[in-house]
Formats: sequence, C-alpha cells, structure tokens
Amino acid sequence: MSRISRRIGAISESATLAVDAKAKALKAAGRPVIGFGAGEPDFPTPGYIVEAAVKAAQDPKNHRYSPAAGLPELREAIAEKTLRDSGYELKANQVLVTNGGKQAVYNTFATLLDPGDEVIVPAPYWTTYPEAIQLAGGKAVSIFAGPEQGYKVTVEQLESVLTERTKVLLFVSPSNPTGAVYTPEQVRQIGQWAASKGLWVVTDEIYEHLTYGDASFSSIATLVPELEDRVVILNGVAKTYAMTGWRVGWMAGPADVIKAATNLQSHATSNVSNVSQRAALAAVAGPLDAVNEMKVAFNRRRLAIVESLNAIDGLHCPTPEGAFYAYSDVRGLLGREIRGVVNNTSAELAAFILEQAEVAVVPGEAFGPSGYIRMSYALGDADLAEGVSRMAKLLGEAK
Repeated sequence: MSRISRRIGAISESATLAVDAKAKALKAAGRPVIGFGAGEPDFPTPGYIVEAAVKAAQDPKNHRYSPAAGLPELREAIAEKTLRDSGYELKANQVLVTNGGKQAVYNTFATLLDPGDEVIVPAPYWTTYPEAIQLAGGKAVSIFAGPEQGYKVTVEQLESVLTERTKVLLFVSPSNPTGAVYTPEQVRQIGQWAASKGLWVVTDEIYEHLTYGDASFSSIATLVPELEDRVVILNGVAKTYAMTGWRVGWMAGPADVIKAATNLQSHATSNVSNVSQRAALAAVAGPLDAVNEMKVAFNRRRLAIVESLNAIDGLHCPTPEGAFYAYSDVRGLLGREIRGVVNNTSAELAAFILEQAEVAVVPGEAFGPSGYIRMSYALGDADLAEGVSRMAKLLGEAK
C-alpha cells in the first residue's frame, strides 16, 4: 500500500510558490537573486487596515471562535462592496469568508463538482485551478488562447470542448498569469453562451481593481443576469490591498451553494482568524485611495517591463491590461544556443535564467503549454530594471 493517497500524490506543488521559495533560499545563501515569481505587491498593507487589526487583537471578543461563514458584519460589507464595485447585488447569506482566495477556489469546486464532472479552464490559467478541480473529483478541460488573440478565448473555442459532462466554465478577467482583460462585449458573449448551455460559471474577480489604460473590469455576473442562479464569484483582499499574508478571501453565490460550502469549511478550518477578518472589514468598507496609489506604480512598472522585454531578440511580450503580470512568448529563444546550452522548453529556459542571471521567472508549463514565461512586476522599480537587464544580457547571447 502506498504511504500517500493517490488523490494527494497526484497534486503538483504550486509552481509559483516553488519558484518564489527557491529564489528566497538562494538569496538567503548569499546570491543576489531577483524574483519575478510571486504575485505579491511589494507595498505594505495600508496603515488604517493595520490599525484596525491591532485594535481587534486587543479586544477579547476576537479571541474566541466566530461563525464558520465569517463575521456577519464582514459578510454584509462584502455584499455592499460587491454592489459598489461590480453592480451585483448580494445578501450577506450569499457570502462565505475563506482562508485566502485559494480556499474559496477549493470550496467552490468541492461544492459544485461530482466525480467526472468537467470544468472548462481557459489557458493560460493560474496554476492552482486544475489542482483544485482534480481534488474535487472533477476534470479540468483546458483550451489555449495564445498571444495572437491577446490570450483571450472565444465562444467558438469554448464550444469546441463542450461535452455532456461539462458542468462549469471558469472565467477570469483580469487574468493571472497573462494580464488579459476581456471587453464588456466579450464578457457578455461568453456569459450568454454559458447560460444558453446551462453551465455554472465560476468567476475569479480578485484583480478587479487592477486595470490600466482604456481597459476596465466587467463582472460576468452583472452583465449576464440570466446566470444569477448559476454563478459563483471568487475574490479577496490579497491583491487589491497588499494583504497576501492576512489570508482573507471569499466566495459569493446562490445561498444553497454558500450554505453547503460553509458546512465543508466548518469541518476543514472553521472561521478565518478574527483579527484578519477585522482588517478585511476595514479594507472593503474603506476608501480606494491607497489602491489607486499602488496602481500608479504598477502601471509605471507595466510599461517599463514590456518595453524592456520586447527589446530582447526572440522574446515577445503583449502589453497586459490588468493584474500585475507580463506573460512573454519565448518560443523564439527555444532551440537556440546560449552560453553553450540549448534550452528546448520554457521550463529549461527558466532554470537556465535562474542559474546564469540569478533571475527567477515562472515557466509556461505551470499555466498551460510550454513556450512562455510569467514575470510579476509587483516588485520595486530598481529590482525590476536590474532583473530585466540581467535577462537581456544573457538572452542577447542567443545564437
């Protein structure tokens, strides 16, 4: 008998966290590694949010268990925030507060899927989605949209992978890892297609406030009201408010789905840390001033990294319209000799860049097909410039 269950043994380590951990380990060993791996803002959590947490930690009522679904006032505030930002109306009993966005992802698929149910997952996709689907007994069916179409899938592509076992469409805009943002019309077309097929839609909106230029966030739940009873919204405070370490996310949807997911969470983790929930309450109920200040920096870095990467021969980086990732096509560098080494996959190239240039990037294999690399530009301007400069020097030697 195997020591590890087949279910858990089949799960891959988070590629993004693995790259980040390796970069930090090398830095701890004295190597000047610059990490573009983790999707984590380099800004501190805004002061008013931290102050709310300090105050909460001093209040004995937060030293006890609280409802598994979340603090009632936070659930209410999330409903109000969703109406404010997305135009989508929720009641507090349609919200479940989770231990970060990842638990929201897992809870949702565990609640919706039976063994063999299929989920359409547009690729490139965030590395955790297929693993959560598999853990729930489902099957992730990916469909790839390349840089020539802005990393955005079409209704025709979705139709091509639809089967009698398809139950859910996963929809993400703005996208991790590509930064792609669907237009309102594209969102509406995809939502109406899903509704016409009787599918559930799981929409991850955690990057809703991070769009640039003429791009804007559109909620599929709002634009396609006929999905109301078959849509689950995933979100959290991590990216918008620089709160990755606080571990507060949520899922919102039909009350029966939320009740079932709450039952699951009551046996898995119970309530999220009350101190973190109080901090999240201050975040979602507060102003967006700090968020907009961070966006100015992200936009500056976005333009800088795209310009620098596109100056490298053999690499092509479409300009991302949202989130804080640059997703580059490096197929033009594969199979070419660099310092006596030929890299045939983006995984090999990423390992080579880390070893030779001391720059950590995440290979496309973590998000779908090989031939691409993801770089987060949610790091300081100086590190960004130095990191890309090292890459340019190394990759400029390609023959």
